[in-house]
Amino acid sequence: MKRSTERILTTHVGSLPRPADLLDVVQAREQGKRVDEKAHAARLRAAVADIVRKQIELGIDIVDDGEFGKPSFVSYVNERLGGFEVDTEMPRPSPWAGSREAKSFPEFYGQGQLAARPNHMVCTAPITYRGMAQLRIDIDNLKAAHLFAIADALREEYEAIVNAGLLLQVDDPHLVTYWIKEPDLTLEQFRKWAQLRVEALNHALRNIAPEKVRHHTCYGINMGPRVHDLELKHVIDLILNIRAGAYSFEAANPRHEHEWKVWESAKLPAGKALIPGVISHSTVLVEHPELVAERICRYVKLVGRENVIAGSDCGFATFAGSKEVHPSIVWAKFKSLTEGARLASRQLWNGR
Repeated sequence: MKRSTERILTTHVGSLPRPADLLDVVQAREQGKRVDEKAHAARLRAAVADIVRKQIELGIDIVDDGEFGKPSFVSYVNERLGGFEVDTEMPRPSPWAGSREAKSFPEFYGQGQLAARPNHMVCTAPITYRGMAQLRIDIDNLKAAHLFAIADALREEYEAIVNAGLLLQVDDPHLVTYWIKEPDLTLEQFRKWAQLRVEALNHALRNIAPEKVRHHTCYGINMGPRVHDLELKHVIDLILNIRAGAYSFEAANPRHEHEWKVWESAKLPAGKALIPGVISHSTVLVEHPELVAERICRYVKLVGRENVIAGSDCGFATFAGSKEVHPSIVWAKFKSLTEGARLASRQLWNGR
């Protein structure tokens, strides 16, 4: 729980005015009409993102989803509990009917100026909870809005870098390591998670020309067996949807070197480039320049020489002060990298 330790924080109770099209869905459901659930789910997610962004713009510190996924704070329970049915014969009086207020101001309370009246429910079976799917949607939408709010904030940094005339590199190992860290995920569930992250990243990059951006993903600095690394073929389509001009990825270590074959079927979009790792951070062995050249040429044969930049699998000092690989070995690897690139260039440009 946040506290006002440095300044007075702001928040609100929860419900916020719903967009008209969301209200139409609420009304349709109450009337038993069919609803395009897929279209509504997409619209609901966008509306939650908008309302979270609006709260942040207005300076609200502790925000919520506006309760957009619910018809009201109380009647939504009718949709999420089993064992109840709507009693259509029971009249739906105002919840204030017969109250002290209604008796004192009958004209006002008789005008129906209050919120829509909930259906009258009767218990017809053992009570159970059946709303987990909708609850999951509410949670996911709020998390997505939080993710896009982060993207909006990072956009300022990204654009400042590019506006200074520099090239932006987005380091994104989490895009593929999430699969390793969440062993209960199915591939379909992982791809759904990754797709949302790609959308958020593109949101942050929306004002930047793709040719000003390099995207890097890898499997981290784990020096272990790594038998559970996600295969490139399972995520390549998502990566290629990222608004970047070049894609950097692991291609030199024993778990991923074979994945050059992915590019036999994956189509690199026009104007894009690959930065395959041809030296690796996962071993202290220094790659031979001729091996480096071979690795480069494999990719050139598939995507064209102008579309390949020789790179490394990952960084060599991911955290300040860390030394996964001794500096002297890093410099030796870089020497092999440049020598291998020269060898490949001579082969590819007919000895020039």
